[in-house]
Amino acid sequence: MPTRRLIAVVVLVPVLAALALWAFAWPAARTAPRDLPLGVAGPAAATAQVERQLAQQDGAFEIHRYADEAAARDAIEDRTVYGAVVVTPQGPELLTASAASPTVAQMLQQAVARQAAAEGTEVRTVDVVPAPESDPRGAALTASVLPLALAGIAAGAAVTLVGLRGVRAATALVGAAALIGVTTAALAHSWLGVVAGDWRAEAGVFALSTLAVSAAVAGLAALIGTAGVGITAGVMMLFGNPFSGASSAPQMLPEPAGTIGQWLPPGAGATLLRSVSFFDGAAATGPALTLTWWAALGLGAVLLGSTLRQRTRTADLQRGKGARGTARPATVAPQTQDDVTRHSPQSA
Repeated sequence: MPTRRLIAVVVLVPVLAALALWAFAWPAARTAPRDLPLGVAGPAAATAQVERQLAQQDGAFEIHRYADEAAARDAIEDRTVYGAVVVTPQGPELLTASAASPTVAQMLQQAVARQAAAEGTEVRTVDVVPAPESDPRGAALTASVLPLALAGIAAGAAVTLVGLRGVRAATALVGAAALIGVTTAALAHSWLGVVAGDWRAEAGVFALSTLAVSAAVAGLAALIGTAGVGITAGVMMLFGNPFSGASSAPQMLPEPAGTIGQWLPPGAGATLLRSVSFFDGAAATGPALTLTWWAALGLGAVLLGSTLRQRTRTADLQRGKGARGTARPATVAPQTQDDVTRHSPQSA
């Protein structure tokens, strides 16, 4: 048995290391636009050449056509597109939104500038929704993904390990998430100034993102035991964090990493935070529903696991009582006349 355990450890550790390296390095090494929503605005005859040039980039962009610059700006503010090329009599104009993704905004500037340079023209760039001055590259927002995931994992593991069950466990998870949300909003908004939306909405996003993770951890542990903590934590850390697209955009990651990342709490939380902080809640419904489903299913699993445990305990007690009630009395051998005479006082 010790030899088998030794072999298992020797094999398992390199496998986990390789999996972690793949999960983190593969999306970073393959970052490039893939059907990235991009607008083109202006008269059809004037934008035809721009559309052809963008279409030649092997499916990098998903083109959305708009009549004029105002419509393109509205689409950016609604998070329908990440930017737009506006064809004007004075030359092409690029609209970006660094608040949506500084990486994408920079990439669009480089791509459009190359095309314009080939034609001997210059491009004027306008940042429609700029990132905050205190975090122009979005580094602080990106860095918040991992701590929130760790906080959720820690909360779910703590509830499981201290033995909280049922309603008490659910109450502890909700209370911890609410406190984490308020604390994080105080740091990110009030102190660092890296998010600029409604303070209460941001605190709610932080809290819901944490609850989605912590409820999932505690819920799976309630159903299958403490192994559920490790399984859920592994999924969140190995897939949720690197597949979140927080440092760039989901459409900049290789498939299916970008899609999977938005199904997991870290990715959905980062997308929702950007919508609430910089775009007045535009395109917030999808990620909000994703986080809500994770939280609801996790809390439901916590309550279900407690109910199943209680039923199992009750059934075991009932079986134990039934076994004692039907136990047959010990058999006593019948006494013979010699035994009666031997033990009677007169025979003494």
